[in-house]
Amino acid sequence: MSDPSAPDVVVVGSGPNGLAAAVTLARSGLAVQVLEAQPTVGGGARTVPGIVHGVVHDQCSAVHPMALASPFFRRFDLPARGVELLHPEVSYAQPLVDGASAIAYRSLDRTVEHLGVDGPAWRALMEPLVERADGVVGFVLGDHRSVPRDLVAAVRFGLGVLEQGLGATWDRRFREHRAPALLTGVASHAITPLPSLPAAGTALLLGVLGHATGWCIPRGGTQTITDALVADLVVHGGVVTTDHPVRSAADLPPAHAYVFDTTPGTVADVLGDRMPARFARGFRRFRHGNGAAKVDYVLSGPVPWAYPEVGLAGTVHLGGSRPEMARAEHAVARGRHAEHPTVLLSDPAVVDPGRTGPGGIRPLWAYAHVPAGSERDMTEAVTAEIERFAPGFRDVVVAAHAVPAARMALHNANYVGGDIASGAITLRRMLVGPRWQLDPFATGVDGAYLCSSSAPPGPGVHGMGGWHVARRVLRDRFGITVPPDLRPVG
Repeated sequence: MSDPSAPDVVVVGSGPNGLAAAVTLARSGLAVQVLEAQPTVGGGARTVPGIVHGVVHDQCSAVHPMALASPFFRRFDLPARGVELLHPEVSYAQPLVDGASAIAYRSLDRTVEHLGVDGPAWRALMEPLVERADGVVGFVLGDHRSVPRDLVAAVRFGLGVLEQGLGATWDRRFREHRAPALLTGVASHAITPLPSLPAAGTALLLGVLGHATGWCIPRGGTQTITDALVADLVVHGGVVTTDHPVRSAADLPPAHAYVFDTTPGTVADVLGDRMPARFARGFRRFRHGNGAAKVDYVLSGPVPWAYPEVGLAGTVHLGGSRPEMARAEHAVARGRHAEHPTVLLSDPAVVDPGRTGPGGIRPLWAYAHVPAGSERDMTEAVTAEIERFAPGFRDVVVAAHAVPAARMALHNANYVGGDIASGAITLRRMLVGPRWQLDPFATGVDGAYLCSSSAPPGPGVHGMGGWHVARRVLRDRFGITVPPDLRPVG
């Protein structure tokens, strides 16, 4: 006899994709239980107490270009739930060693003016995509099994990716060094050798959103996004259980369906012999990418950028020119630490004064790209790289705390070896998931699905993997063909 108290669906992992799936399923009237290995929920979307009292730090994601653009979050409507998404005047910036800087303002016109001789080339690349931003997002974040609704946007985006993703063409558009450096900084989010098609896709998608919706920073930190998802889940009867790692089938309660916001390797471990051999091989051989090492700072004041306009940016990419960054990413891919590592910074207090603590202290969030599994403490290397573009930075550092790439999985098991993208960013992974198969979310076990960033559409706080899978679960397991309304109740 079945247990009437058993959930209809169990979601393993409480990252943005897992919670997006759970919310969608619970709103359809199903009993949903989320199992999270950590003491707190959120996966890569958590804000935690800082290294100095009165300052909090985002544990992984801090800036959210897709919070207003993702089809899932547009339906979920974060602002209507009290999540205040703040827009820095400058979406992202790229300081250069000659004292100049490349600036991506939220305003496309202002960016074009700032880039001088390359301004018209930037406009020609970005403006057609910014005008069709919804179509671009729908194409990139879709399940890659449906015909794009905006074919013009898809074609234009594809042509841009080919241009910026191939070594023979990625430098043809620009004449000066600022615009290509600016675009390369965004491409570096893929943590992959440059140029490459996946990195170009990353650059164009995020670059377009920098002008279309902005690179938002949630007031109070990323945890507010997670809290809004959990609150909606609980209102609709969902249950979240923390401190509950799932390592084998014995850790799962009975249910009609299982949704995994985990790595493919974890799925193979948990499903064990129930998984067909060909699926198990593909999931266990899933390739993880290069690593990121975290350094959190507490500062006594703003970063003293040599080019003051950089101080208006919520996100700063460090690494110098396009050739310098390409050399750094190739070194990491070959298992070496770069002399000048690519560093990504987030300075939330630029737009959120509430992140400033007692006496004006403030957080600074930083990642450095390193070889997978690196055990190196990157505090000095990151500090030196910031100092290269902000002389006097050391004088404003109150405290610093490093998490080497090899330890990133301790707070999120999906970050194997420091792989914060939960898998190497390749075309195959972005299109078909962990193995060649028609359904990128299938595990080979009836009723079990993969919804994490390891499956399409890939990394980012967008919830789309969970939303795609939830609609499959509703249709295939419960005969529900109309997905629920995600708008706030009341």
